[in-house]
Amino acid sequence: MPDTAILLALGKIVLAAVATALVARLLRAPAIVAFIIAGLLLGPATGLLEASASVHVIAETGIVLLLFLVGLELSLDKIRDVGRVALIAGLGQVGFTAAGGFALSFLLGFSAIESIFIATALTFSSTVVVVKVLRQKSELDTLYGRIAVGIFLVQDLVVIVVLTVLSGLGRPEDLSVPGLARSLGLAFGGMASLLAVALLSSRHLLPRVFAWMSVSAEGTFIWSLGWCFLFVVAAQYAGLSVEIGAFLAGISLAQLPQSTDLRRRVDPLMTFFVMVFFVALAVEMELGAATTQWKAVTVLSLFVLVGNPLIFMWIIARMGYSERTAFLTSVTVAQISEFSFVFAAVGLSAGLIGPAILSVIGAVGLITITLSVYMILHNHWLHDFVKGRGWLRIFNARTEPEATAADVAPRDHVIVVGMNALGRRIVRDLLAEGEAVVAVDSDARKLAQVPCRTVLGSADLPSVLEEAGLERARLLVSALQIEDANTLLAYRCRQAGVASSIHAFDPAAIDELREIGADHLIVSKGAGTRRMATLFRDMGVVGG
Repeated sequence: MPDTAILLALGKIVLAAVATALVARLLRAPAIVAFIIAGLLLGPATGLLEASASVHVIAETGIVLLLFLVGLELSLDKIRDVGRVALIAGLGQVGFTAAGGFALSFLLGFSAIESIFIATALTFSSTVVVVKVLRQKSELDTLYGRIAVGIFLVQDLVVIVVLTVLSGLGRPEDLSVPGLARSLGLAFGGMASLLAVALLSSRHLLPRVFAWMSVSAEGTFIWSLGWCFLFVVAAQYAGLSVEIGAFLAGISLAQLPQSTDLRRRVDPLMTFFVMVFFVALAVEMELGAATTQWKAVTVLSLFVLVGNPLIFMWIIARMGYSERTAFLTSVTVAQISEFSFVFAAVGLSAGLIGPAILSVIGAVGLITITLSVYMILHNHWLHDFVKGRGWLRIFNARTEPEATAADVAPRDHVIVVGMNALGRRIVRDLLAEGEAVVAVDSDARKLAQVPCRTVLGSADLPSVLEEAGLERARLLVSALQIEDANTLLAYRCRQAGVASSIHAFDPAAIDELREIGADHLIVSKGAGTRRMATLFRDMGVVGG
């Protein structure tokens, strides 16, 4: 039965991915590399899984949710101040890499159409990989992190144009000029209409809906997936690829104030389908083709690892940014993108390229993604190493760093969780005492009522406390009336070595909170919050 075949294929994919991911974790290798290796082991190496219709269905679902996740990462507000450099560097690199990649591929003996696909695959960098690594390093909101995300947005929009072209080419009954012009016109008209709906919705419809739904984690999650598949269906009816619909749905949600919290809630499902897509894609690769083309794979990989950073370094330095910012930004683009695999998969399904080209692109992706992750993880050391040998002088970039407050993470601050009446009073009194405060709540409407730095999300998620800077805080105050959440917060504060003040609204929980190690208990709403601020100062956990 088809359903049984899909379940069996999915089971093999998950088991292989888990096994390889465990090994990759020990080696600190990126998960995407582990997933590709899992697919190679299942398919070309052992034949345990064939590229059947079931695998295609699984991979297609993975593509849709992968591109929805990519769109969710691209908030325009976060890159508004670096829009100019992102646009110029992004488009400049696209032109350079496309031309250089085509020339290299053609010289290596590939046909013109194969060279076009290879060059296009080399042009784009991985939003998913880089964002995950920069978030792991807590450098996503630094200047170079924002420039990198801006560049990825420009690249991703170019990808959507390319996918739109492919959608148009796939529809005409013949390749006549009038037929092509009509099909491309319909494709771009449909894409422009869908983009307009996405942007207008993110401005006028979605903020109200998600503000209302934000109090329910389940509701927010279901609504976001529903919005994704609504755009997928709309794209299908417009004659576009489903990938375009999923990406535009993600872009529209990324502009919402709740986008960060939404990414946290959707991320586990996205991670699962990212795994599914890359494993299923690798099943279709031909190892023999990649090994026989090892010279081409080596040359193309070096072109991405060295050529892309060099052109970015030169462009960003010309725009007045410092040597360090230019270098750190350039290192982030030294890999090919998840879009490269999507583009190759679309070309394969359309019969424009064969499995051999998919294998070459896959091998280049395996090499560049793996090495670039280590380059990004150690980018500051790598900058100092290269600078110490004087190799950066040829770019003639200025040496003094940019002064920007956005690069400064909160430090020695107080985290207040729960913006109920008690929490808001505590925030105001702490601010009056001159303390730096970060407010945390899962309701954006409540956060809008406090005049300090805010983090939207549920405090029982480690990523929320990480964004609030728990490891660097002096004190965490919980005004919540949720016993399990308060107990968890007290425990995590003890683990992090941060003082905690917990609202003991239930007298029965006092002994447990003290046993866990809470430094202070708020035993009554009527307790003077200004006196609490003074008490925290006397305890030595704020002020001084």
